[in-house]
Amino acid sequence: MIAELVNDRLIVWNVEHSRAIYRSGYYGKPIGVPKPKNFEFNAPLTLDLIEGLHLLRSGTIGIVKGNKKVGPAALERMAKKYHEGFDIKYKVYEDLRKKGYVVTPGIKFGCTYAVYEHGPGVDHAPFLVEVKEQNESVTAPDLVRAGRLATTVKKRFVFAIIDKRTGSIDYLVSKWWKA
Repeated sequence: MIAELVNDRLIVWNVEHSRAIYRSGYYGKPIGVPKPKNFEFNAPLTLDLIEGLHLLRSGTIGIVKGNKKVGPAALERMAKKYHEGFDIKYKVYEDLRKKGYVVTPGIKFGCTYAVYEHGPGVDHAPFLVEVKEQNESVTAPDLVRAGRLATTVKKRFVFAIIDKRTGSIDYLVSKWWKA
């Protein structure tokens, strides 16, 4: 299955391959289909660079730009240009995927990731994840923003804190309640 690198996105033009990739773990978004049902859609699939690198490294897809193959190292270099803090975001993405979660970009929620237990269209994402390095501060406004956002969309807000020295990830989950 081949994805074409177009600017900061990957596009799987073959619709059958698009369905197979989406079905394998809710990767990407079918173009023009907000919430696909039963994995049946007739559209190409768009993947972000983090998802694409994960799928490339797992051998699920190959990537081309024009008529040249793009390898993992080249894709990672490109992703670092588009994603500030790419290394730590990718590490959290991989960790959550290994734990069996479906991880999608969280841009519409104003965070790094939206995380599902089953997948978009099957359940709602119970978690919003913001990735931080261990030495980054979390300010009072950060906590208020996280609490307001999570409460508004009925989700739990999670800070994924990475220790770059050891590579360990701590997940701090907030739960808000009414007094």
